[in-house]
Amino acid sequence: MSQPSLRRRLVSGLAVLGIYFAVVLLLPRPATVKPEGWRLLGIFAATIAGLILQPIPGGALVLMAVTLSSMFGGLTILQALGGYGDPTVWLVMGAFFISTAMIKTGFARRLALVFVRAVGQTSLGIAYALSLTDMVLASIIPSSGARSGGVVLPILRSIAELYGSRPGQTAALLGTFLITAVYQNICVTAAMFLTGQASNPLAAKIAADTFHYSMTPAGWMLAGLAPGLCSLALVPLLIYRLHPPEIRHTPEASSFAATQLREMGRMDRGQLIVLCVFLVVCGLWISSPWHNLDISVPALLGACALLATGILSWDDVVSERAAWDIFIWYGGLVRLGKALSDAGVTTAFAQGVAALFSSAGWVLLFVCALVIYFYTHYAFASITAHILAMYTPFAAVLLAKGAPPGLVLFGFACFTNLAAGLTNYGTTPSPMFFATGYVSFPQWWKIGFLASLVNLAIWSTVGFAWWKLLGMW
Repeated sequence: MSQPSLRRRLVSGLAVLGIYFAVVLLLPRPATVKPEGWRLLGIFAATIAGLILQPIPGGALVLMAVTLSSMFGGLTILQALGGYGDPTVWLVMGAFFISTAMIKTGFARRLALVFVRAVGQTSLGIAYALSLTDMVLASIIPSSGARSGGVVLPILRSIAELYGSRPGQTAALLGTFLITAVYQNICVTAAMFLTGQASNPLAAKIAADTFHYSMTPAGWMLAGLAPGLCSLALVPLLIYRLHPPEIRHTPEASSFAATQLREMGRMDRGQLIVLCVFLVVCGLWISSPWHNLDISVPALLGACALLATGILSWDDVVSERAAWDIFIWYGGLVRLGKALSDAGVTTAFAQGVAALFSSAGWVLLFVCALVIYFYTHYAFASITAHILAMYTPFAAVLLAKGAPPGLVLFGFACFTNLAAGLTNYGTTPSPMFFATGYVSFPQWWKIGFLASLVNLAIWSTVGFAWWKLLGMW
C-alpha cells in the first residue's frame, strides 16, 4: 500500500486534532462526567477518526492516544498501559502464532487442496471449497487477511489461470465469479467465530466489561453455525445466478488439487503437530465450561507447544509483524474503551439517546439501528474502527430500552463483519481481492450490496430464530 502524500497526512492530522477540540470544547459535558473523562472521550473520538483517515499508521496513533490519556484523560500511566496485560489481547496473539505455524508448515494449503479435490468439479464447487477452507481456518486464525492472502487467494488465482481466466478480457471466464463469491463468504466466516476476525474479541471484551455479558468461543461458534452455513450456501449461489461464470464445469481444478496434494506427499511431522495443536486448542475452547480456563490460556498453550517442538522458532514469533501491530493498537483500544465506560461516558450517552426515542419500543428501535449500523460501514475502512465508533453506544441505547442483551450484542458484532462485504475497502482482504483486477469497481459495489440484502435477510430471520432456540434472548 502506497504512503499517503505529505499534504494528505497534514490535512488528516489537522482534522483529527480538530475532532478532539470539537468534542472537548463544543459538545456539552453531562454533569455526571468529570472533565478528565470528557477529555478522554475527545482522545478516543480523535483516535477513531485517525484510524479512518490514517495520518499515521494505526498502531502509532493508538500508542500516542494511550500516552496522552495518562496526561489528560485522568489515567495513571500504569492504568493507561493496562490493556497490554489483558488476556483477550493475548488470546489474539496466541492465535496469530498458531496461524503462522499452519501456513509455514503447509497445513493450511493442504486443507484447501483437500476441499478443492473433493468438490471442485464445478465453478460453484470451487467457491464452496475455498469458502469451507476459510471457515475451518477461521476457527483458529484471527486474521482474515492471513487466511485469505496466505492460503485462499493464491489457490483461487492458480485455478482461474489454469482455465485461462486472467484480469481483463478473460476475467469473466471464471476469475470474476470466484473473486466475488469467495470474498463475500470470507466476511461470513469472519462473523461465525470469535477468532474469525481480530476485532471480534474486542467486541466480546466490550460486551463483558461494559454490559457484563459473556461471549465464549464455543458460544460464538454455536451462535454463528446456522445463519453462517445458510449464508455460505446462498450468497455464492446468488452471485452464480446474477453473474454466472462462462466456465461452469472445472474437472481440471479437482485434478490440479489432486496433483498438488501428491506432490506434497504425506503429512510430515510439522503438519501432524500443527493438526494436534489445532484439535487440542479447539477442544479446550469448547470444553471451557468444565475446566474454567480463561480462553486465552489454550491459545497460549498451543503457541508454547509449537515453540517447544520447534515448529515455530522464536524468530517466527518476533517477526510476525501483523500480530505485534495488533498487540499495540488492540491493547491500547481495549483500555481506552474500558476507561470511557468507567468514566460514565457510555451511560450518559445511552440515557441521552434513550430520552430522544422514549416513545419507540426496543423492537422498532433495534430494526432501525441495525440497518443504520450496517450501512454506515460504507464510511469505514476498518471493522475495528466501526466497532469502536458505534458498537458501544448503539448497544447501550438498546439495552437501556429493554432489548435482550444476547440479541443486541451478538447481532451488532456479527453484522459488523457482514457489512465488510459492501465495499472494496471494508476490511483487510477486500483490497487484496480487488487488486487482482478481476472485478470492476461498479461490479464490486453492486454485488456487495446484493449480498448484503441476502445476509441481512438470513441473519435477521434464521439467525435470530436460531439464537432464540439457543436461549440467547
